[in-house]
Amino acid sequence: MTDPAATRGRAAWPVRLAAPLATVRARLQRREVLPILLLGVAAAAGWAFVGLAGEVMEGDTGALDRRLLLALRAPGDPANPLGPSWLAEAARDVTALGGTTVLVLVVLAAASFLLLSRRGAEACILLAASVGATILELSLKGWFARARPDLVPHAVPVFDASFPSGHATLSAAVFLTAGALLARAAPEPRLKIHVATVAAVLAVLVGVSRVYLGVHWPSDVLAGWVLGAGWAALCWAVALRFGRPSA
Repeated sequence: MTDPAATRGRAAWPVRLAAPLATVRARLQRREVLPILLLGVAAAAGWAFVGLAGEVMEGDTGALDRRLLLALRAPGDPANPLGPSWLAEAARDVTALGGTTVLVLVVLAAASFLLLSRRGAEACILLAASVGATILELSLKGWFARARPDLVPHAVPVFDASFPSGHATLSAAVFLTAGALLARAAPEPRLKIHVATVAAVLAVLVGVSRVYLGVHWPSDVLAGWVLGAGWAALCWAVALRFGRPSA
């Protein structure tokens, strides 16, 4: 005679295994599918940068660059940015977020947080992403050697070539990489979204400030965003593939 308790036990074990199997499947998907998608984003960003660089070198972006740059200036007075006087000061403060000193401090703060969270691999990836983005940006500036805008006075000092924007490239690479890595360490989904959103907004504001201050053509900043975001996607893919899986 069949034992009813045993029958119920055999019928219930697939139900008991469903939740753990779903968790394992979700983790495998995050570790395998998302890195592939991020690599696709990085490849698309590289393709877009090459295309944009070709347009810039051929002079096809010149008219639009001049139109957008002058659109941020008072009509008939290129030396006067649009808006109240405090806005130009705020733009200088924002643009400093993409400067070397601030970014070094951000990287050190984020890397130390990751180390204290026992995420040494992610900390190393952040450091490598920052150094790699710097080398990439400096190399490309030297290669293209594009002159800075001469339509309007520069509101902050500049010393090197214009394409791609170093501030836009490095702020996108550093903020997006740090944001992605810190978001993985955040315990709640809303915190993850908040960290990632703040990182993206900061990168956008830094780039916009460079055009507003007259030190970059808009195409310089767009190229910097594409380059920095693509590099961040590549570094994030590496972190997901080889780093410790998130909970």
